[in-house]
Amino acid sequence: MSLNGSWRNAVTTVRPAPALGRHVVDHLRRLIITGQLAAGTHLVESQLSETFDVSRGPVRDALRQLEAEGLVESRRRGVFVIGLTVDDIEELYVLRHLLEAEAVRQCMRRGGDLLELDAIVLTMGEAAREGDAAAFAEADLEFHSAFYALAGHRRLEKVWQQYRPTFADMLSVTNAEDRDLAPIHRDHLDLLARVRAGDQPGALSLLREHIDGSRERMLTAYARFIADPSA
Repeated sequence: MSLNGSWRNAVTTVRPAPALGRHVVDHLRRLIITGQLAAGTHLVESQLSETFDVSRGPVRDALRQLEAEGLVESRRRGVFVIGLTVDDIEELYVLRHLLEAEAVRQCMRRGGDLLELDAIVLTMGEAAREGDAAAFAEADLEFHSAFYALAGHRRLEKVWQQYRPTFADMLSVTNAEDRDLAPIHRDHLDLLARVRAGDQPGALSLLREHIDGSRERMLTAYARFIADPSA
């Protein structure tokens, strides 16, 4: 399968940002995760360069990053989209739970300052009231990322940073599944309260429920993407 014109509509209004490689990789990742770039699609450097209005250098950087994330692969004839399968989604959420549960444990063990998390959940609340799914997803990611920073575990945080961009797009997808973001906001408030109270079993149980719920919403969205990639 080679590139066709339909997916380009998603980037026709996009112009280069200062960090050109980041600009390209972020948009390609989103297109792959939402199924707009299907598995098997041949990613041709010259076509991507023209579409994104950048030189081939940023395109190569983007493809290398996506390969490191497991979303594309290099073959003898070039770079091809692997995309996400149901098994990939399951694996990613298992990984996220393993990483984040340990981050929460380490954070609680260290007893760090949780004021940053307080500020983030306030932002989430404002976004939920305004129905701003994009702003909510951004704050949601910052909330979960904060546990890694507070854990004080450099290598654990490094692994999270490797997969954070993939989960950022997955969060955007899963939060878009909910017209009412208030319940998710309350989940985060409850999790923060358990962490502050030192209730590790309760915090880890809530975290498991939260991640399982996100996984289910991602699988629902994925089924829709497969049925109608243009949706």
